[in-house]
Order: sequence, then structure tokens, then C-alpha cells
Amino acid sequence: MSAPHPPSSPHPPRTPRTFDALLAEAGAASVDGWDFSWFEGRATEERPSWGYARAMGERLGRARAALDIQTGGGEVLNAAPMLPPLIVATEGWPPNVAKATALLHPRGAVVVASPEEAPLPFADGAFDLVTSRHPVATYWDEIARVLCPGGTYFSQQVGPASVFELVEYFLGPQPEEVRAGRDPRAARAAAEAAGLDVLDLRSERLRMEFRDIGAVVHFLRKVIWMVPGFTVDAYRPRLRELHEQIEARGPFVAHSSRFLIEARKPGKD
Repeated sequence: MSAPHPPSSPHPPRTPRTFDALLAEAGAASVDGWDFSWFEGRATEERPSWGYARAMGERLGRARAALDIQTGGGEVLNAAPMLPPLIVATEGWPPNVAKATALLHPRGAVVVASPEEAPLPFADGAFDLVTSRHPVATYWDEIARVLCPGGTYFSQQVGPASVFELVEYFLGPQPEEVRAGRDPRAARAAAEAAGLDVLDLRSERLRMEFRDIGAVVHFLRKVIWMVPGFTVDAYRPRLRELHEQIEARGPFVAHSSRFLIEARKPGKD
């Protein structure tokens, strides 16, 4: 999503649209890849202060051989000004594999179709940099295996209770063990258990605004793990209630949770 308007900026005027028209528009929009431009003017999300895409690009510019795990449609990787001589990306969802291939091949990147939970199909010590933005899960032993001595893993991840204002609107209160999942402290422990040294670990909670019900529907269709099995038909009554709430009171506010982790494999390459 785009960065929010400054507090002093007025929201741009919008032509009112009916509940059904908003649902139809959101239902027809493509949810392939990690392009969030559809949300422009309809939803916003603050950006983490560390600037992941910029920092990732700087590291890629210094790398000799790099791997981007769960690359989505390749949008974040493609934003890097310079790619290393050897650059590989993995992705498990077939529509995203095709999209990433079309986007990244012209830049010399190889896209490998690889299930998220499978061992990485690369030799030990193959890369001096491994990156991943918002991985579904992090397989620390595999990351440590494919890193060469002195190599680093650099990742922005979803933190605990992310966007749970929206999740719990549809699913009700979640158990504490669910709310506490994706704890950055657990990521640190897992990285260290795999033999990596954690160099940096930071976390932030960031304001999100959904300005119409179409933005909510598109978000839940795109980020499918938020409300598993979400369909408009299954949640139509709650969607209508939320539509009326937004129309009467303004944007629905939630908060995303993000953390940055950088870990290094001991030794010299």
C-alpha cells in the first residue's frame, strides 16, 4: 500500500459507490504478485522507518551471489538499482512464478519454482546474501546451509498480531498463542539455533487505513492467510456492516506489525 497522507492533507474527494459496486470492483481485480498500486487513494499503510527496499538494494549491490526467497511477483527485487552477477529468486505460487519470470529475466535473474516448505534446491554455501520480504515461514536451517561463511540473511517479516483489528472483526477474538505468533524474539532464537549471529533486530507497529469496503475485500483476497477461506459470499453480512461503518465514521483503522532481522553466518567467505 502507499504511504499515508500527512495529517494536514485532506483526503481526496471520492465519488460515492454502492456496496455491491465496490464488492464487484474488488472481486474482479487481479491479486497476483505484490503490486499494491490498486489501493492508491483507497487504503494506506505507514512504511517502516528502516526502508527495507532501499537497504536490500544496497546489499544486493555489494553481493556476488544472492538468493531472494518467496519473491512473489519479483516486484521488490526488481526495484533494486543493481543486481549481483549471480541472482536467483524462488517462488511457490505458479501465477507469481510466471509474473516474476517475466519481470526479472530481462535483468539476468533466474526464477526457480520451489515450494515454500521444501528444502532449497541449491548447494551448500552457494550465496553470500539471502533476502526475503514477508516470508510465510522462515526455514532457518536451510538459510544457514545455503549461506557461505560470512554471508548474511536480510529480511523484513510480519510481526505478531498484524492487522488483527481486521482479522478479529471477521473471526472474533483470537487465542493468545495466535496473537503472539511471529514474535521477533522467537526469530532471533531460531536464527541462533541454526548457527547464525543476529546483527540487527527491530520491530514497529504501523497505522493502516481502509477507506472503502472494496479495499478491505481486495486486501483479504490478496493476503489470504489473514482470514483463511475468505469469500465475499461467506462474509457478506459482516462486510455490509463494515461498509456502513466506514461510510458513517470514516476509514477503518488497523495496525500492521513488522520486524527487520539481519543475521550472519560465522566465518570468512
